[in-house]
Amino acid sequence: MKHFFAALMLAISFQVMAVIETYEFETVAQEQLYTEIIHELRCPKCQNQTIAESNAGLSEDLRYIVYQKVSAGEEKRDILAYMQQRYGDFVLYDPPVKPSNYFLWFAPIFVFIIILIAVLARVGRRKVAPDSSDDTEEL
Repeated sequence: MKHFFAALMLAISFQVMAVIETYEFETVAQEQLYTEIIHELRCPKCQNQTIAESNAGLSEDLRYIVYQKVSAGEEKRDILAYMQQRYGDFVLYDPPVKPSNYFLWFAPIFVFIIILIAVLARVGRRKVAPDSSDDTEEL
């Protein structure tokens, strides 16, 4: 039992020693810009997580790149354009509508329309038979 608690305490101590990224910014505006950008960029390695939420090594690298670019005084659109050029449209949580991704933007609408047409066609073809149990019987 003592060994179990010792192992548990050791595991907890390793969790406590986890690296927490802290970056120093010259202004509060730079810090706000950094926070805004890392919440708008998707981790290319993770499933549906921003680089702010992800613990992947790639996300750490991307956060550092964003930090460097914000500290250098680059604007948000320039940083996002750099990330988009380097990692593709997937890295943006709000990708632009362009011919290469029309399918992703408009496929859900077409699927909805097809399902709606199928449901309406099925309901329209249904025949309602009169219910014979409603007839009054003579006694």
